[in-house]
Amino acid sequence: MSATVYIPVNNQLKKVEIETESPESSATLRKIAETVSVDYFLLKIKSGEVHFQEELVLEWMDEVRFDEKVFSYSNYEQVSGEKIQEIPTIKYTIGSIRDDFNFGALVVIQTAVLKDYLQWETENYEYAGWYAFRLFASRKGRLNHFDHANYQYTEIDLRKSGEKQFDYVNPNNRARQIEMEKAVTVHLEIIGAKVSPPFKAVNFNETYFETEATVVIPVLNREKTIYDAIHSVLKQKTSFRFNLIIVNNHSTDKTAEIIDSIDDDRIVHVISEAFNLGIGGCWNEAVNHPTCGRFAVQLDSDDLYSDENTLQIIVDKFHEEKCAMVIGSYKMVNFKLEEIPPGVIDHREWSDENGPNNALRINGLGAPRAFYTPIIRKIGFPNVSYGEDYAVGLAISRTWKVGRIYEPVYLCRRWDQNTDSNLSIEKMNAHNGYKDSLRSNEILLRQKINAQTHAGT
Repeated sequence: MSATVYIPVNNQLKKVEIETESPESSATLRKIAETVSVDYFLLKIKSGEVHFQEELVLEWMDEVRFDEKVFSYSNYEQVSGEKIQEIPTIKYTIGSIRDDFNFGALVVIQTAVLKDYLQWETENYEYAGWYAFRLFASRKGRLNHFDHANYQYTEIDLRKSGEKQFDYVNPNNRARQIEMEKAVTVHLEIIGAKVSPPFKAVNFNETYFETEATVVIPVLNREKTIYDAIHSVLKQKTSFRFNLIIVNNHSTDKTAEIIDSIDDDRIVHVISEAFNLGIGGCWNEAVNHPTCGRFAVQLDSDDLYSDENTLQIIVDKFHEEKCAMVIGSYKMVNFKLEEIPPGVIDHREWSDENGPNNALRINGLGAPRAFYTPIIRKIGFPNVSYGEDYAVGLAISRTWKVGRIYEPVYLCRRWDQNTDSNLSIEKMNAHNGYKDSLRSNEILLRQKINAQTHAGT
């Protein structure tokens, strides 16, 4: 295994292969720093072949050098068989701290900033060396986005987006995730955005509710799955009263007929007057409905609760830990309810002490999600159909405790009509850009709160 560096020499690029056990390690970065004696160099950060015109890349490097940027990345052309597609990369912001940010395969690095990092860093990372370095670089200057395709890259990971998105919770990657969490926590502490317990206590008796829990199902054209979802709720065995609010977002198939065909007074079928609702907007309709109970519990319209005890387990967790939000664990299954990779998603990386910080590094918090209704009414969901749950999860975790259930209580059914099964690059960029904006807003708010807290002490 090796790390590939391109060093400009006499207006040409000299390719240097640096032998290493882990291309992302701190040790590899040290070897690179020992090898490079010029002020800027080009580093290959992905496996797979790259091809480029030297003149074009040298012009890129000259522009970065002229502007004295610490780090630059660009768009690229992705080669898949005979197909060539330009891949636009997105701008880096203060919230772009997820460890899977796509810089492409080649980046231009200022040698001085790499050496500064190696003098500062005390950790000897095996997996998070590169991640910790680019967080350090972002503190030294803006990570420059060059909006032009400067090279071609042959992608070797051709899995669908719906498969790649679960890599960060794969148990085989646990050691890697621990290092990544350590790196991001240091970064957040340095920029003044780290939060720490004790978190604000929740008083469940501040508001009277006739119903203890409400399951919320937003739905749009799910005639194939809504019946099963509803019955997984109705069969719940609990020691308390619960109901089900289904927000039907103007389905045009037989979804409404199926809902109305089920005779059970616990079902509240809501059809909004608005026609511009995303999933978040549907949630706002549900949690502000007069029949909503003390706790609002998620169920997606194509998923199921794992058995009849799910709702009881979730509500018990609220009372046990006095938390404002509970997040469970789920099992990935196909339409026959057979387990499929990666199996159980339990987010065991979460800890009461550091979960709210590590949440800014990853792209999801788990499922099913449940909320103490008075708090979620105050916060509200953004009216979008992607990232709405992540937005409120970040907001809640900043102030209140989040309870976790590590045994699977939910079945996530994967099929070809899942909205994230195979996204285009444009849609992935839009999703990632939106979540980066959520992180940016959250980081800025946490910085402000911490600054005010320190000023008052």
